[in-house]
Amino acid sequence: WQQFFGIGIVKTPEDFGVQGERPKHPELLDWLAADFREGGWDTKRLIRRLVTSAAYRQSSQGSTELAEQDPDNRLLARGPRYRMPSWMIRDRALAVSGLLVSRVGGPPVKTYQPSGVWEEATFGTKRYQQDSGAALYRRSMYVFWRRIVGPTMFFDSASRQFCTVKQFRTNTPLHALATLNDTTYVEAARVLAERVMLHSEKPNERLDFLYRLVLSRSPSASEHEVLLKAVGQFQSEYQADSAAAEKLLKVGEYPRNKNLAAVDHAAWTALCSAILNLDEALVKE
Repeated sequence: WQQFFGIGIVKTPEDFGVQGERPKHPELLDWLAADFREGGWDTKRLIRRLVTSAAYRQSSQGSTELAEQDPDNRLLARGPRYRMPSWMIRDRALAVSGLLVSRVGGPPVKTYQPSGVWEEATFGTKRYQQDSGAALYRRSMYVFWRRIVGPTMFFDSASRQFCTVKQFRTNTPLHALATLNDTTYVEAARVLAERVMLHSEKPNERLDFLYRLVLSRSPSASEHEVLLKAVGQFQSEYQADSAAAEKLLKVGEYPRNKNLAAVDHAAWTALCSAILNLDEALVKE
């Protein structure tokens, strides 16, 4: 329930004892438990039951009055809305760009990370050796962890010094610093731009395709106007500074399509980065 609705039927999953919160909806909890048992302890069936329920499929938009009365949505009067965890944001960026490697299993991988992080945390005794090729685009669950210093891209994860069952959710400017500048996200935006440009030569069709990939909808007329104007502005800026365009297109190891004009590719990369960083793209609702 916590995974899909953002907050559990019991608000304190880290403490189910007498000091923890009592279930907000005890009858619902009993029914779910009985249904899970009678369904043969089938977890996939339980998940299907949750995500196809009327409670889950509600719109996440609500009135101001409702938000004041029930800010945490404990009464389930609207659908869930919460910021996705960092590992999910990374996997989503890789998926929409087409970079994500779907292979299951295998050893952990060492993806992009700023230099010197391990050295500083271990007084120089451990050095980070980045992988290359397909290993850079594996799902986040395969990323190598060192207990004393986790992957820098997972900016909202626990320390892993002890077990945690409740996801930390925060939204600070530091997160935007990562999703706008980290190699993984810039490279994903670059490859996504290539995918969009190869889809069509018409800017309107490119924008429609980009929105469907990232936001699962078409852009409105006003969004069309604003974003196409932004593309034109990016093109003008990179036309005046071709070195900046080439520098942007060299981020990440994935080879770029040299058949695409560098200025146009850089402009659409900037736009794709902006779309990937929209609140709508980072929030589950």
